[in-house]
Amino acid sequence: MTAEINPASPSEFWGAWIELWGATRLGLANPACLAYLRINKNNPAAQDADRAALGSLFLLPEIGWKDGLHMKTKTNKDERILALAEPIAADLGLHIVRVRVMAGKRQTVQIMAERIKDGLMSVENCADLSRELSAIMEVEDPISDPYMLEVSSPGLDRPLTDLAAFEFYEGYMARIELDRLVEGRKRFRGTLAGVEDGHVDINLDGESDSTASIPFDWIAEAKLLITDELIKKGQEAKEAAQKDSESADSNSTAEKED
Repeated sequence: MTAEINPASPSEFWGAWIELWGATRLGLANPACLAYLRINKNNPAAQDADRAALGSLFLLPEIGWKDGLHMKTKTNKDERILALAEPIAADLGLHIVRVRVMAGKRQTVQIMAERIKDGLMSVENCADLSRELSAIMEVEDPISDPYMLEVSSPGLDRPLTDLAAFEFYEGYMARIELDRLVEGRKRFRGTLAGVEDGHVDINLDGESDSTASIPFDWIAEAKLLITDELIKKGQEAKEAAQKDSESADSNSTAEKED
């Protein structure tokens, strides 16, 4: 059984959800057979009603929001390392994007990070974080077996792992994969259209005037897609950072001469 949602009618939306929820409790439906809400961004009144209908769903005791970190980590090992890395990164002016412990003959701890101020990551930033994190990992020992630590920038086609990232990259192309089937599929591609009330809005590629509002909690993986616009944004960020660095060097030299 799959609930059929009429985006023009919030009351029917809620009724369908109640029907699906009840059937799930009786074992008659698969809770993965869900439908995301299509919202009308050209009609603020209808949009508010649609969001209210979807928001009511999360009052049900069986369905709740995760802690918002489920995309930064995947395993308990990842979570332990993230707990160690985040305060260190914050002290260095960095933000942890993602942590993954990769299996192999020798485990690899992959950490993606970026500067809080501009979203970039220099070789020096990577070295600083790697050095500080290595020291505390030797003490805390979150991984008993031998491992190799890799610290890098997230890159242009960066993973999107928190709501702030979805909001910051509004207007750019992304691919989103869900942890459940929604209207018969898990993968969505389109232009990010903002964040509201814990939902990620995306204008679906190839579907004109179709904006999907997807609960952040349903998203398993998401990443930016490289486009000319994204490349331009990255280049502008690098140029701005270079100018700031040159300005800081100039001011430092002038102070020494004084």
